[in-house]
Amino acid sequence: MGQLTKNQKAYAEKVDVDKVYSLAEATALVKECSNVKFDATVDIAVRLGIDPRKANQMVRGTVSLPHGTGKSVRVLVLCNPDKEQEAKDAGADFVGLDEYIDKIKGGWTDIDVIITTPQVMGKVGALGRVLGPRGLMPNPKSGTVTMEVGKAVQDVKAGKIDFKVDKYGIIHASVGKVSFDAKQLEENAAEVLSTLMRLKPSAAKGTYMLSIALSSTMGPGIKVDQKSATA
Repeated sequence: MGQLTKNQKAYAEKVDVDKVYSLAEATALVKECSNVKFDATVDIAVRLGIDPRKANQMVRGTVSLPHGTGKSVRVLVLCNPDKEQEAKDAGADFVGLDEYIDKIKGGWTDIDVIITTPQVMGKVGALGRVLGPRGLMPNPKSGTVTMEVGKAVQDVKAGKIDFKVDKYGIIHASVGKVSFDAKQLEENAAEVLSTLMRLKPSAAKGTYMLSIALSSTMGPGIKVDQKSATA
């Protein structure tokens, strides 16, 4: 094994890689192990015992984090003029239609979430090649294709996130920043896990949650005990 870096040594002293921690222990440790000079994001990764290639085992959904994400979320609302004021009043960062569709076609994607209405989805659908790979395509299941654009904007700004299992059967989600209290991180993570439990596909057989890990940006992965996390 090669020589450990200074950071790796510090992590090794705090985190036992063979140990599985309770969710409360893991959220406290993830804060301790962050030594970057910025407010790092805390992520949860959950490996599920499903086959994501099968449509009846696809897991995707939304969750409203009780303490938000800690990120300022840039929201674009693509809508007809009759919905523009509602979107602006709710706090959308960008509101319009054709001008933003042209900007996106030109490669502009300086946003985190796009919300749209069913009426203009035909125009938005043409942007699939640009938006799809970046995870920005609006979707009725995640509440981003809706007539209630004001509520959708408020939900996203307040900490509503959407997630989707990747091709390896893993869900990745942000549960806050290292500046959060450990208890806030724990409650956010618990909300993600309880939502995942509710979304368990009936076709999934055997163990559903195979492993859970918490980590901060550039920090180590900390294994979490499934029983403590989903009790």
